[in-house]
Amino acid sequence: MLAVFWTKIAERLFVDPLAQQANPRLSQMPLNDEPTIRLDQFLKAHALVDTGGQAKLLIQDGQVLVNGDIETRRRKQLSAGDIVQLGDATITVEFE
Repeated sequence: MLAVFWTKIAERLFVDPLAQQANPRLSQMPLNDEPTIRLDQFLKAHALVDTGGQAKLLIQDGQVLVNGDIETRRRKQLSAGDIVQLGDATITVEFE
């Protein structure tokens, strides 16, 4: 059981280039040393919404853009440099 756990961790840390070609989603996975934040948490943290429920509804309704594209996944992981738009507000993701 422990060996399976460490194998999964190693797979996330060291992505095989051939595996990336077979599964393009692997190349989109953030590295563990890169900070990320979920889209719904980001909207709440920047006071664009009052509650998580409000964030969920706006995201699922297609009212939130990430990097110019409609994003309907509230658990979308944002990285530094991503641009989030909701209504007239546009905020670039930054980490200190």
